[in-house]
Formats: sequence, C-alpha cells, structure tokens
Amino acid sequence: MRPLFPFTAIVGQEEMKLSLILNVIDPKIGGVMIMGDRGTGKSTTVRALVDLLPEIQIVLDDPFNSDPEDPENMSDFVREKLNNNEPFLTKTKKISMIDLPLGATEDRVCGTIDLEKALTEGIKAFEPGLLAQANRGILYVDEVNLLDDHLVDVLLDAAASGWNTVEREGISISHPARFILIGSGNPEEGELRPQLLDRFGLHAQIGTVQDPELRVQIVEQRAEFDESPLMFRQKYKEQQNQLTNLLFSARQRLNQVQIHSDLRMKISQVCATLNIDGLRGDIVTNRAAKALACFDGRNQVTSEDIFKVIPLCLRHRLRKDPLETIDSGDKVRDTFQTIF
Repeated sequence: MRPLFPFTAIVGQEEMKLSLILNVIDPKIGGVMIMGDRGTGKSTTVRALVDLLPEIQIVLDDPFNSDPEDPENMSDFVREKLNNNEPFLTKTKKISMIDLPLGATEDRVCGTIDLEKALTEGIKAFEPGLLAQANRGILYVDEVNLLDDHLVDVLLDAAASGWNTVEREGISISHPARFILIGSGNPEEGELRPQLLDRFGLHAQIGTVQDPELRVQIVEQRAEFDESPLMFRQKYKEQQNQLTNLLFSARQRLNQVQIHSDLRMKISQVCATLNIDGLRGDIVTNRAAKALACFDGRNQVTSEDIFKVIPLCLRHRLRKDPLETIDSGDKVRDTFQTIF
C-alpha cells in the first residue's frame, strides 16, 4: 500500500477536515460533498482519512461486510446461516474506503453474473461489485460532477434505500449497501444534479490558501513527503494516534450526547425560515451538532456547536433554481443569528 499523506499534517481547510471528522464519528450524517478549486488538497485529505478509520466487526467470508450483531442489515448468505442456527466466524477489519472511478461500468459498480462459475460449474452465481465492498464503509467519488448519469441513478437508488438490487440474466439479488458517500469536485467543471446533492449530508466549500507563509509551509511539507514518505509519516505518528483514539472514544460516547428541545425547535425554525425542502436538513443539523459536541468531549450541545455546523448542513439545500450557485453560508448564518 502506498504511503498516505498524514491527515494531521494538512494545513488549513478546516471546514473540509471538520466535515470528514463528523462523518467518521456519526456515519448516519450521510457523507460530505467537497467543492473547491483544483489543487487545494481535496483528494489528498479524503484519502488521508483512511489512517483514522476505526475497526468494525464483520462476518468472515462474507463479501458484503455484514455486521454479526445486526440481523436487519445482513446479507442473505449470513441471514440464512443465522436462521439455520449455523455458527459463523467473525473478524475485525478497518473500515474500508472504496474509490469509484469515473469510467466504471454499471456492472462493476452494482455487481454482475460470475462468468467463471457459469462456464466451469454451470451455475448462476453473483459477483459482487463496488457497492458490496463499500457496505459499512466509505464510497469516494472524485470529480463526482463528471459522473455519468446512469451511475448517478445507481448511487441515488442505493443511497436512498441502503440496499442494492441487481437483476441480471435470471439472477435477482439484493444486498446491503449502506455507505458514507464522499464526493469532491471543481464547480467550474459543472454542477451536480439537485437530487444527488441532497443525498450528501454536509457540503464543504474550500478555496485556495492566500496567506504566503501558509503556502510556503504547504510546498515545503509536500516536498518533504515526496522525498521520504515514511520519515514524514513518522514525524506525525503521535498526532495521528491521538486523533484516532479521540475519534474512537467519540464514536463510543455519541449516544450519551443530549440536545435541548429548545435548540431542536430553533434548528427547525431556521430550516422553515430558509424554506428548505423536506426534513433532511433538520435531521443532519441535529446529528452534526451532537457529533461536534462529542468530538469536543461534551455531553450537551450548545448554540455555538450549531452555529459551526449549520452552514455545512443547509447551504446546498437552499437552491430552488438549477441555475443558482450554492450559497457561501452567509444566508444561513444570518438566519441563525436572527433566530438564535
């Protein structure tokens, strides 16, 4: 595996880093869309997240990473064993990050018929695709705004239901496909379809760092990393371990965090005032505020937590006209100030 740039070494881009951290703490936030200029470290930061991901318990020999404790979201293969009271082995593995290439075919994404088994054994068998591998993990799409429409439809379907259904040459199979969807792109290359945009829990906007001192620091770090990746990673090992442990304990404590009913009411008031379609904005803002309080080691959400996360949760839900550009977050902040 090629060495990755350490997450804790990344300079600036706090909004993007916060969005990714909140999704690791609470995967139900629903992923993040990162939009920004080319060369601002979007892909580097997302891939650096792999080092910080916690371990999960999975069923051995199950291609869908089924959770042995969650019968509702098991694959048919594991559920059948469970119903027959057959024992199954489990193991722990790091949450995986699966890259979805722009040129991927629908068969590679959804899964297809296993031709080798069909030809050698004469049986119809299913060969899992990228959605199966991404179950309970992260699905990363770089340049998501350039993704073909038919793949966008597949992603929308799986993200909406948490299941992927494949109908191919006489095979009909459904398997769990619950993943954190992370996308990145450059707004100059085209906008995303509103339906897909709404599926992302958070929307981070990043720009090019303008401070000359920070730019020099970034250039020097990159040169040092390219020259000796392992030595550079060693320098940040302690910080990486601290952040990994912090994220692990935050995930454990998430259920203990409370949000006062008065704050919930005000969040919904902000959403109603901004005329946000649906309730996804309310739900994501509540979740993100709780995850942030948990990350800071507190059991109670404050209005400052909400102020930090609400622009990330709502700015991409304000659009009514496909020709409008995404608000920078000022409109959301102004409404927050008025109501809070």
